[in-house]
Amino acid sequence: MTTQRRANIVGLGLIGGSVGLALRERGWYVHGEDNDQQRVDRALEVGAIDEQTICGDAYVTFVATPVLTIADQVQRCLNATTGIVTDVGSVKGAIVAAIEDPRFVGGHPMAGSELEGLDGADATMFAGAVWVLTPTAITSDSTFAAMAAIAADFGADVVALSADRHDQVVAVVSHVPHLAAATLMGLASERGEEHAALLRLAAGGFRDMTRIASGHPGIWLDICAENREAILGGLDGLIDGLRRMREIIRDDDRAALHERLRRARDARANLPTRGMRPNELAEVRIPIPDRTGAAAEVFTLAAELGVNIASFEVVHSVEGNRGVAIVLIDVSTADLFRGGLVARGFRPAIQRLD
Repeated sequence: MTTQRRANIVGLGLIGGSVGLALRERGWYVHGEDNDQQRVDRALEVGAIDEQTICGDAYVTFVATPVLTIADQVQRCLNATTGIVTDVGSVKGAIVAAIEDPRFVGGHPMAGSELEGLDGADATMFAGAVWVLTPTAITSDSTFAAMAAIAADFGADVVALSADRHDQVVAVVSHVPHLAAATLMGLASERGEEHAALLRLAAGGFRDMTRIASGHPGIWLDICAENREAILGGLDGLIDGLRRMREIIRDDDRAALHERLRRARDARANLPTRGMRPNELAEVRIPIPDRTGAAAEVFTLAAELGVNIASFEVVHSVEGNRGVAIVLIDVSTADLFRGGLVARGFRPAIQRLD
């Protein structure tokens, strides 16, 4: 077994277990640890890890512990191993600020399950999910490229954002929706005590909107503490929007109501989707300049411009020791992406696949 095919997982819950299963399905030898021996035993039983150890020579170490413990665990793993280290926490700002090491890149696979712990672990959990990476100015290109390649091999869409930007965006698309779903479910439950038929009528859209409220409540205590400011800002926006909706309905302003609903429908229809056909893709070859963080900058720029990267790899350049990033993007965004790259000092070459 080669060093490059060994991995560590610290924390063997839902995400850590799913990472382990995904790695082992792809031929990796997986070491793991958890402060709960019963969880370790269960991880061995379901095949999420091969053995209960931490390998100092592992190619990659995933830290999948509770949010408030991640920074300390990441630093411990950096001290104990020689490979790259990443984490899977859903709040990134405090973690990334606490770690200054070129071998670390923050991560957040935006996937989960209604089942808790290893009972919900699934090797296919990350297929089609977004895996956010949050590199800093000192994250080495090799660290970023290696972790991006692993996430892509899991079937995930890799997006690079700054840690602060990640926390702001995730507050809106994940944290606030969960709190809103919990609030709506609470309202229905309270009214259900008054009207026995209410919860029996709860189907369709109501179940869709409140499904995420079935998630494990324990993890949200730390998330809300760590991402408090961004969540408060998102809640303020939601409250303002609901207050305006209330005014529109109170005033029977049909034109305003129709416009709001139309805009919401159009925005929902324009959410990004996967599965682009080859004739819709363009290959972009980008020589990586000799500066730290350049590879991650390509991904960060794509996220800023709304350019979906369908595939990514870094290959060795015949021109010296520099690498070349090869990405596939939607052909309709090729000119936009080219302009952004050129403005930042890159020299991209773009070719349609059809």
